[in-house]
Amino acid sequence: MFVVGMTGLRLIFWTILLVLAILQNANSHGVQPLSRIGVHKATFALDNRAYVKASPDVLGLNGQNTEWVTVEYSSQNPSIDDWIGVFSPANFSASTCLAENPRVTPPLLCSAPIKYQYANYSSPDYKVTGKGSLKLLLINQRSDFSFALFSSGLLNPKLVALSNTVSFTNPNAPVYPRLAEGKEWNEMTVTWTSGYGIDEAEPFVQWGPKGEHRQHSPAVTLTFGRNSMCGAPARTVGWRDPGYIHTSFLKELWPNRVYTYKLGHRLFNSTYIWSREYQFKASPFPGQNSLQHVVIFGDMGKDEVDGSNEYNNFQRGSLNTTNQLIKDLNNIDIVFHIGDICYANGYLSQWDQFTAQIEPIASAVPYMLASGNHERDWPGTGSFYENMDSGGECGVLAETMFFVPAENRAKFWYSTDYGMFRFCIADTEHDWREGTEQYKFIERCLASVDRQKQPWLIFLAHRVLGYSSGISYAIEGSFAEPMARESLQKLWQKYKVDISIYGHVHNYERTCPIYENRCTDYEKHYYKGTPKGTIHVVAGGGGASLSTFTTLKTNWSLYRDYDYGFVKLTAFDHSNLLFEYKKSSDGKVYDTFRISRDYRDILACTVDSCPSTTLAS
Repeated sequence: MFVVGMTGLRLIFWTILLVLAILQNANSHGVQPLSRIGVHKATFALDNRAYVKASPDVLGLNGQNTEWVTVEYSSQNPSIDDWIGVFSPANFSASTCLAENPRVTPPLLCSAPIKYQYANYSSPDYKVTGKGSLKLLLINQRSDFSFALFSSGLLNPKLVALSNTVSFTNPNAPVYPRLAEGKEWNEMTVTWTSGYGIDEAEPFVQWGPKGEHRQHSPAVTLTFGRNSMCGAPARTVGWRDPGYIHTSFLKELWPNRVYTYKLGHRLFNSTYIWSREYQFKASPFPGQNSLQHVVIFGDMGKDEVDGSNEYNNFQRGSLNTTNQLIKDLNNIDIVFHIGDICYANGYLSQWDQFTAQIEPIASAVPYMLASGNHERDWPGTGSFYENMDSGGECGVLAETMFFVPAENRAKFWYSTDYGMFRFCIADTEHDWREGTEQYKFIERCLASVDRQKQPWLIFLAHRVLGYSSGISYAIEGSFAEPMARESLQKLWQKYKVDISIYGHVHNYERTCPIYENRCTDYEKHYYKGTPKGTIHVVAGGGGASLSTFTTLKTNWSLYRDYDYGFVKLTAFDHSNLLFEYKKSSDGKVYDTFRISRDYRDILACTVDSCPSTTLAS
């Protein structure tokens, strides 16, 4: 009886842990706040005595693409459940509805708001007085805006009053440039969004060395329709016209030179539409010995400066991370956001808002992406994981809104060189196992680097293919994605990958140099000589709500932090690399190590890093 009892207790214990892990995982990934709104259940309850007024009604008079709007409102029957929805386009009536199922009558309202806030958010006595006001920040998103007062909460909303229309002076203006490395080291790409199709205007970038003659480079234009989405809500209530996404390729750049640029559209009546001026520093040539700074993080998401769209306390770290990077921008050369970009989850308006949030960073330094589950995963679309995390986007938004130097952006793996660094970026939402197309790419990327010129070899991926003490992994007993290390650890060891960095688990963790689940070096902060194993880092604390650690102790986990933060790598020269983990709250360093070595140390053999030999050979 005693043995049976202990077995039963163990079963109960592990069941409880499993349930907690599932709940924790669900909480850490949150629920897209716009999905809480029962748009399909909305009804009209218009009250002539109620009103909503927005001012100013014309935005961007001085060329700005973000502006604060004051919304004043009144209701005869106020409640703490009343809320204000921001809609764009301003007309969100049933006439614009498309049913996912032709047998289902379209709802009265069929477009989710682009943001919302409760009526008593900044007017605590609203329930008594029936009067309130909000300050909301709008960005230029290619259409006009209206503000609606709803009663009866989010699940069964009743439209009580509708505001006047608000719009930017030029809603089609080119906005939110995103730089990225091109397919050649001396090429920079500029991607931006506008409301101008190629039948209306010719897109281009005017650019040149700072203070010198400028040239024009044409841009290619992409867009997509509702049918490009793979399911709801992306093709139903979350759909919003993405406008046009333009990419220009600035070639034959001089290394480390500063260039200025402006986005332009030449209308067919010969007038020009311009953005403001930006600048960037061109990349160093591969192997160049200069000071080089790299920032890496995953799972940042977006947040609203005005406090709207609360996301399960999900994104508070997002603005902190963004603001810290902006403060330190003079000491950042390139950024890698390794998956789970903005958590739009099928509500397309959020991608515009994310590109507006990161504009100060992405317009000045290359902003490189990796594909995450919240960008790509959808059943029946070739995802390695058959879940619904992308909200029906199935990769289309990430692959179109941002440029990456992949051979095929639908297969989101690529390599890029930055001075003394070689980065191999995997796509964990596609199969990476031995024998696959991606596995062959990873080996080519690792094998082809000249370590005498580019000594710092970094592997990046969204899901943890290495090591993590996240509780959900611990329950599985794998401390990583199932099948994660089985194929890849031989490549990391053979080609002496210095550091592998992942997101997906929303915390920070660093391992010892490790191979086949064993530490190959027990030093914690200073590594010299021949690299004996790869250091694995989880840097998934960019902004999304945090993931807890298991209480199990592992000998390979050197540092854990349940907080928001990001990683910074600084290459001083071919022999010295500094790793820093910084918290988003204050920008201070909380974990660090250095690597020092010569080229001959990389050539030297260690366990499984050189071909095996026999006496005959």
